[in-house]
Amino acid sequence: QVQLVESGGGSVQAGGSLRLSCAASGYTYSSNCMGWFRQAPGKEREGVAAIYTGGGSTYYADSVKGRFTISQDNAKNTVYLQMNSLKPEDTAMYYCATADVIQALVTHPNYWGQGTQVTVSS
Repeated sequence: QVQLVESGGGSVQAGGSLRLSCAASGYTYSSNCMGWFRQAPGKEREGVAAIYTGGGSTYYADSVKGRFTISQDNAKNTVYLQMNSLKPEDTAMYYCATADVIQALVTHPNYWGQGTQVTVSS
């Protein structure tokens, strides 16, 4: 059983930065990518960023390109999301998830965590 534990959320002012961490435990070989999706109240789930843990290829939503960076530490089974130049519209619950392919991260994740709240004030 895979467990994903997110941390690093919080409240910041617009323009600020946060770094999210996702520590994975358990058997992860069956999942090829890890990433983040977010969901704000009343809005649809949105994929934010993802990385193929084997090759390192990354994906970013257009809304976060140039501001967010996803990275991994395979020795620690941890994925990070560095978020810079945060905007109020980035406010959401952020979930770490694993999937077989990046396209499935939002709609058909294999596992996901409990989420960490990010709140950006103007």
